[in-house]
Formats: sequence, structure tokens, C-alpha cells
Amino acid sequence: MEITDGFELVDHATYGREGPPHALWARLRAESPVHPCRPQGYEPFWAITRHADVSDISKRPDDFLNAPGIVLMNEHQQKLRASGDGVAAMRTIIEMDPPEHRSYRKVASPWFSPRAVGRVDEEVQTSAREIVNQLAGSTGEGECDFATDVATAHPLRILSAILGLPREAEPKILRLTNELFAAEDPDLQRAGEDRQKAAKELGLEMFQLFSEIIEDRRANPQDDLATVLANGKIDGQPMGPMETVGYYLITFTAGHDTTKNALAGGMHALLQHPDELAKLKRNPELVKPAIEEIVRWTAPVNYMKRTAACEAEIRGQRIQKGDNLVLFYASANRDEEVFEDPFSFRVDRKPNPHLGFGIGEHFCLGANLARKSQIALWQELAPRLEALEPAGDPEYISSSFVVGLKKLPIRYRITPAR
Repeated sequence: MEITDGFELVDHATYGREGPPHALWARLRAESPVHPCRPQGYEPFWAITRHADVSDISKRPDDFLNAPGIVLMNEHQQKLRASGDGVAAMRTIIEMDPPEHRSYRKVASPWFSPRAVGRVDEEVQTSAREIVNQLAGSTGEGECDFATDVATAHPLRILSAILGLPREAEPKILRLTNELFAAEDPDLQRAGEDRQKAAKELGLEMFQLFSEIIEDRRANPQDDLATVLANGKIDGQPMGPMETVGYYLITFTAGHDTTKNALAGGMHALLQHPDELAKLKRNPELVKPAIEEIVRWTAPVNYMKRTAACEAEIRGQRIQKGDNLVLFYASANRDEEVFEDPFSFRVDRKPNPHLGFGIGEHFCLGANLARKSQIALWQELAPRLEALEPAGDPEYISSSFVVGLKKLPIRYRITPAR
């Protein structure tokens, strides 16, 4: 009997109902780590589930390409991409291959270096402190939906600041981000029965929003990432409009949704592992390794697709030119050959060679900022968290690409601000 045709691995609704399919990935790692899949309604693909194979493929950008697309498409998404409308019209660096990718990456990479992101320290710390103080209020006791009230709000404030978006624009940006990454979720998707029309409208709205910022930063440059992107050049020439808007799009949407899902998933993990939360409270120096464990555990970017540029062989399987390979980071992050007791959540786990930020050519450009924003929130929250318990059932987003919780009700007691 076939292990799977791959449908459960990529179906959005299945993730919304059940969350990531860790039991199925464990079986694939053991029995068929390079597994042929032909799910109904989707492109055929090879499921790559072992850490070593995900790493190897990621480090061979000339053999396994990003440009044909990084998302495994269902029939609706294939039609939209073929039309060239909406978001499909924008070009992002994550869908570029070398040498083009390296040229575009150089535009923003200096801004994301560990030293350079230090310029947002005050903004990051202020955001974390304000959010935790607001939770605590005057009594310290309360309830909230951590996924929306905290995990969403914190990275949203930081990215809005560095990309030149006013605070009043944050609700709009949040809506657009949800509509992009949760296009199949009935609670978060853009309204409208005509899904292709809705996707086209989403792209136009994003283009208009970012175009206004680009125009302003070209006329009134400032010391921020928005100005860097608006005035970016490739080989001495200004970036094209689709590439410039695409840079804004991927920086904001990817930077926000992934960090949001890591924060929410981290709180969920600590709820499920109170001994680890107690360990974190007793040892503030564990915040940094705890963030790495949270990223390993949650793997907000569930997978990336690559397209074979040539014939290849992986673990005895013959890969043909043009084949789709889906690299499941969430599976690689629980690979028994790499991680000791991989299904245990440990805030002090070392070593922790997780692939939550990718590896190789397309290693996450914003990893330093993502780490900084998470560290700031947990440094502020963990020492002040006196009591914590669930206040309802968590709910997953109906998305198989960027995976996370859309609801996480909690009840807490937090030391009020002095």
C-alpha cells in the first residue's frame, strides 16, 4: 500500500484541521525519504524529508532552481501564474537564481547584517515593552489571543517602522499579508467567489501601497530600509518597478508572517511544556537558544519548491529535468539522524542545526532581524510571566506553505510595569 500520494503534505485545508503532518513525515524519513507524489489537483512532486537531502539540494542552486516558482501550485494558482496578473506579476529575489539572485540580494544584505540591524534596537525593545505592559495592565491578570494580540502586533510594528509605513497603515498591511499567505483560509482570505479576480485585486492593492512609499523615499530619502530598496541599483541601473515592489513585498510579508508564526508557535510550545517555561524563567540567558529551538519546532516556512535543471539521482531515485522537488524544512528539523530526541522541545538544545531559516544560496535575508525581534519579546515577557494556561483551543491557518496558528487563546498573570 502506498504511503501517501502527497495530498496530506500540501493540502491547505488539512493543515487547518490537523496542523503539520509530523507522523507522516517520520514514516517517509524512515521508509521513503525521496518520495514520488501525484496529489489530485496539484503538480506532481518529489517529497524531500531528510535534513541531509534538503541541505544538499539547497546548496546546489545551479542544479535545483527557484525561478520557476517556490510554491507547489494547485490548479487555481497555476492559472493565476500563467495570467501574469496580481502578485504573479511581481518579481521577488526568492524566485531568482544565480547570478541574478546574488546581484539583487546585495541591494539589501548590508542592511540586514548583525551590526546594521542594531539600528532598530530601540524600536524592537520599545515594541516588546509596550505590548507586554499592555497585556499586564494595572492588575497583571487577563486573557488574550496571543496569536493576534501579541505575535501579530510585535513584528508588524517593527517592519512598519523600517519600511516607512505609518502606524495607522498597520491594519491594512496585516489584512493584505493574511490575504497573500492564507489565500485558502476561509477566515483570512480576500473576499470574493472569483478567486482569480480576488488575487488580481490583492496584487494591485499591494502595488499601489508600496509604490507610494517608493516614490516618497526617492524624493525624501531617510536612513531606513525603505530608502535602500527604493533607490536600489543592479549593475549601476535602477531596479525595475516590478522588482522594486517585489522586494518590498517579500521583505514585509515574509518577514512578518514567519516571525508571527514563530512567536505564536513558541508560546504554544511553552504552554505544552511548562517545565521548559520554568527553565526559561530561571535562566534568562537561555532566551537565545530558546529562540533557535522555537524556530526548529515551529518551522514557519514549511517548505520550498525547487525545479530540477538537469537529471540527478537522490537516494537511488532518478530525478528528471523539470521535476518538482519539495523541501520540507519542518520534517528536516525533526530528523532523527540529526537531532537527539527530535520530538522533545528543549529551550537549551545544543547543538541545534535547524533549517528554519533555510541554508545555502537562499538563506533567509532577514534572519538576524527575526531573531532580534523574538529575543526582545521573550526577554521582556518570560521573567514577568507569573502564571499561564490555555483559555481555549488553538487553531491552525489553512496554509501548507507558511504554517502557523491563527488563534491561541491564553489566560495569564504578568508582573505589571513599575
